[in-house]
Amino acid sequence: MHMYNILVVDDEKEITDAIEVYLKNQNYNVFKAYDGVEALEIFDREEIHLVLIDIMMPRLDGTKATIKIRDKSSVPIIFLSAKSEDMDKILGLNIGADDYITKPFNPMELLARVNSNLRRYTNYSNNNVVPKENMIKIGGIELRDDSKELVVDGEKVKITPLEYRILYLLMNNPNRVFSIEEIYEKVWKEPAYNPDTVTVHIRRIREKIEINPGEPKYLKVVWGVGYKFEQPKR
Repeated sequence: MHMYNILVVDDEKEITDAIEVYLKNQNYNVFKAYDGVEALEIFDREEIHLVLIDIMMPRLDGTKATIKIRDKSSVPIIFLSAKSEDMDKILGLNIGADDYITKPFNPMELLARVNSNLRRYTNYSNNNVVPKENMIKIGGIELRDDSKELVVDGEKVKITPLEYRILYLLMNNPNRVFSIEEIYEKVWKEPAYNPDTVTVHIRRIREKIEINPGEPKYLKVVWGVGYKFEQPKR
């Protein structure tokens, strides 16, 4: 079995120690950091497969550390946040986090989210070496499934694995409306425990593919129903 390395970042030692126990019981290898600066040093030194990171920390907070990690890697990042930090959770998803879990958390939920995110990331990475060419092109938007690349009007655009999977689902079914719950279940491969994250990811995708995200040409909302990728009329 592959030994995955998980970086746990929180300025409260009791929390990092507790998470370490839960993860080691599942045969994960754990690295601990107590602020964003220390987290980045470990990330640059070790092969990290997933990051669990608190938002409010000294020296460098979780949002700034996440931005720096996202500049160099697409590993899953899960935010640890207090219930009062809803806006911070949304900001975290906007800057590249894949998921969040609210403190105090249930250990079983924490492990389920870690396992789920690692499974998606591993499948994405493995699919990245499939030799056959498989491209979806609608208007000026291209998804190259062999290399997992997004191309907008001829320019390559950075995209996270979750954003890619959402866009692939919608572009592979043009003009079909998917509910938020349906998108979550098809992309996350689990029941829709946290469907609100879909809205945040959709917003991020729009910022990458639309000239004017406020008036989207491709990725449109159908109010009260869900989202669709609209195929422009010829």
